[in-house]
This record gives sequence, structure tokens and C-alpha cells, in this order.
Amino acid sequence: MLTVFSAIKKLSCKYISCQSNLKSIFEVPPMPRPISVLLLALSLFTVTFAVNLQAPLYDVYAVESNVGATAVTVAFAAYVGGLMPTLMLLGGLSDRIGRRVPIALALVLGVVATALLVHIPGWSSLVIARVLLGVGTGLATTAGTAYMTEILGEHRARTAALIVTSATSLGFGGGALATGISLGIQGPTLMPYSYLALFGVAPMLTLIAFGLPRVDLPRKVSILRLPVFPAGTWMFGAAMALAWSTTGMTIAVVPLELAENDLGGWTGLVIFLAIFAGFLCQPMARRMTNNQALALGFVLIPLGFLILLSGVWLNALVLVLAGTCITSAASYGFTYLASLAEVSLRAPTDRARATAGLFVYAYFGFSLPVIASGALADWFGLLMALIIFALAQIISTMAIVLMWKRWSVRSAPAFR
Repeated sequence: MLTVFSAIKKLSCKYISCQSNLKSIFEVPPMPRPISVLLLALSLFTVTFAVNLQAPLYDVYAVESNVGATAVTVAFAAYVGGLMPTLMLLGGLSDRIGRRVPIALALVLGVVATALLVHIPGWSSLVIARVLLGVGTGLATTAGTAYMTEILGEHRARTAALIVTSATSLGFGGGALATGISLGIQGPTLMPYSYLALFGVAPMLTLIAFGLPRVDLPRKVSILRLPVFPAGTWMFGAAMALAWSTTGMTIAVVPLELAENDLGGWTGLVIFLAIFAGFLCQPMARRMTNNQALALGFVLIPLGFLILLSGVWLNALVLVLAGTCITSAASYGFTYLASLAEVSLRAPTDRARATAGLFVYAYFGFSLPVIASGALADWFGLLMALIIFALAQIISTMAIVLMWKRWSVRSAPAFR
């Protein structure tokens, strides 16, 4: 990983030194703003589309390598192993070399990761692919939000954020859904139509990325962007960790149990709902106070997972889908927006690094509890692992809510 980061840093220095010469060589007419917005959104969608593209095939890759649930969850969490170092070590890369190169590189990494799984299907390839996808997501998301705002203008920053959130939410959920549909049409295969779609679209978008307008001015800033943790924000981080641990379980462990119950064909839809249903709840969350949104999230997280667990236990698909939507409403809706808003309010002069600190909590929850549940699944079975996780989730929720109430009594109101 350090070798990859060193290579990218060297590339950035070379890019800065020769960019003026390249500009004169590749001068093109200005691109209309609506087309630029559309192409950038499509690029961000494609980068995130690749992230969960392989999720419905996790059990197949596990069988190919004769590994258990622990190995599958480790491979799933390898994504965080690529994402977090990229956010922290290369967070300022797009400020140094411009927005287009990181986005193009992210598209290339998505293709390389998916191609690796096609040519060498198995657990080891899945781990490497997930790391590469994490690096790509880190590069694209840091550059993409800033780039969209620069194209639309600072006065439309909220619109830019909404476009980026919509594109990435659809991408994260859409990749798994597309593979699930492809497998339903083709039957068992290691080359679903969704992979072919990525191989066809991503290279074209990589070339198009270099034709997007140059509206930013590279700055000599530090590439290293370490997160900060503002005082009084731990409970928001804990809430995010709790919410995203549920999402991680839904994406990584629940599909394994669905496959055992002959419901594997629905994995893509479950993962899509686990992400996109919450995005649909965001307008409602915006109309609530942060206090109300976070409190509702604390109710929805364990409630939704208990309904999902009941569906898995009873082999009832409707309950699985309903529970997934309810937990998603918290993970990417109420808890998500309330936590982001409060962290931003408490660090007005350093919002980007404070937000990065919040996501350290979130991805901690997204990965480590999932790996622990994978180990429990190998020892006691998948269903028992899900039950143990549900109990731990309920206890953790009660503990966090209790500490939140005590903290609220001793300090000024935390929620506005």
C-alpha cells in the first residue's frame, strides 16, 4: 500500500511540472456546463458501481478457494483498508494535481479490480480487488464533491452535494443489483453482464474525464489530511459506527445466509435497498431537528435488524427486504444526516477533517464487527452469528442512548 501511495505522490509532482505543456497540446473547446455535470456524475456513479458489483458472488469466490465466512468478511473489510489510508494520506491530492486525474485513476482501478476477479476468481483476488476499489473510492469521492461544486459554482454547493450523493448512492447499490439481475438472466457465471457493462463504459469515461473543464487551480498544499475529532462529538461517531455496522452485516454476512436458504438471487436487491432506501429518507430527515433524527435512528437500527433477522430465520423474503429498508433509513438517512450536521456545526473552521474523523468511526463499525461476526459464523453458524450481532447491537444502542442522555443533562444542548 505504501508503494502505491508513493507512486501516486511522485505522479502528482510530475503532473504539476508538465501540466502547462499538456494544456497547449490537448487544448479543446469548452464543454457546456450541463454536459460536464452529467459526465462527472456518471463517472462517480461508475466508480461506486464497481465497489459492490461482486457482492452477489461472494459465496462463489469463497467456494472457489474453500474458505469460510471469516475469510469472506475479511475480504469485504479490505475495502476499508484501501479507503481509509487513501482519505488520510492522499486527501489533498486533487488540490495538488487537479480533479480529473484522481477520477480517471479511480475508474481504471475499478476496471483492474473487476478484471482480476474474472481472470483469477477466488478469495485472494477478492481481497486485492476490494483494496483497489477502496483506493479508487477514496480518490474519486474527495475529488468529485469539490469538482462538482467548482463546476456549478459555490452558490450551488447544496445542489452539487445532492448530485454527488445521488450518483454515489445509486452506484453503491446499483452495482450489486445489476449483478443480481445478470445472474438471474444468465444463471451461474463468473462473467455476468454487469461486469461487461463496466468494462465497456469505464474506459470511455476515463478518456472523457481528461476532457472535462479545468475549473480548479492546483495549489501547493499538503497531500496528507489527517482527521480531527472535535470535542463533544463522540456520540455522533458512535451512532454512525452502530448504524454502519448494520449495513456491513447486511452487505457481507446476510447474503451468505440467503444463499444457504436458496434466496441468493435476491442478494443484489437487498444490498441496493441497504444503501438507497436511506438516501430516499434524507429529505424527511432534513425537516427534523438533529435531536429528533438521531433519536429516530436509534430506534430504527435495532428494530430493522430484528425484522431482517426474523425474515432470515423464517425464510420470509418480505421481512428481509422490509428490515433492510428500515435499517437503511437510519444508516444513510436519519443517523447519517444528523451526525454530519452536528460535526459540521462543532468544527466550522475545519469541516473536511472533522467529517473525515466521523467516517473513521463509521468505517470502524462497517468493518470490525463484520469480521467478528464472520468468525462467529464459522464457529456457530451464520444464523447464530446474526443473533449474537443483534443482541450486541441492542445492548450497544441502549448504552449509547444512556450515555447520550447523561451527557445532555451535564452540558449545553447538543442538538439544534
